[in-house]
Amino acid sequence: MPQLDFSIFPSQFFWLTISFFLMLFIFSRFIIPKTGEMINLRKAKIDEYLEKAASLKVKIEKTLDKYNQALKKATDEANASLQETRRETDAMIERRQAELAADLKRQIEDGEGKIKAAKEKALKQLEPVAEELAQEVLKKLGFTDIKSADIAKALDRIREN
Repeated sequence: MPQLDFSIFPSQFFWLTISFFLMLFIFSRFIIPKTGEMINLRKAKIDEYLEKAASLKVKIEKTLDKYNQALKKATDEANASLQETRRETDAMIERRQAELAADLKRQIEDGEGKIKAAKEKALKQLEPVAEELAQEVLKKLGFTDIKSADIAKALDRIREN
C-alpha cells in the first residue's frame, strides 16, 4: 500500500499541511463570513417577522376589543328594544283585555235586560191565563164565591216572592 510507504510520508505530510492551511484560509476569508452573514440576515428577518407578528397581535386584540364592545352595545340595545316592545305589548294586551271585559259586561247586561224584558212579557201574557186557570180550578174544587180580584192579588204576592 502506497500510503504506508514511509519514503513518501514527508511529502504527503507537507501537502496535507499546505492543503489544510489553504482550506482554512479560504474558509475563514470567504465561506465562514458569508455563512455568518446569511445567519445574521436570517436572524434579522426572523426578528422582523416576530415584531410584525407582535404588532399584528396588538392590532388584532384592539380590533377584537372593539368588536366585543360593539357586540355588547348591540346586544344591550336589542335587549332594551325587546323589553320596550314587551312593555308596549303588555300594555296593549291589558288595554284590549279591559276593552273586551267592558264590552262583555255590556253585552251581558244587555242580554240580562233582554231576558228580564222577555220574562216580564211572558209573565204578563201568562197572567190572564193563570187567573182563568185558577178560577177554573177553584170552581171545580167547589169554591165559587172567590172573585177575580182576589185571585189577581194572590198571584201578585206569589210573583213578588
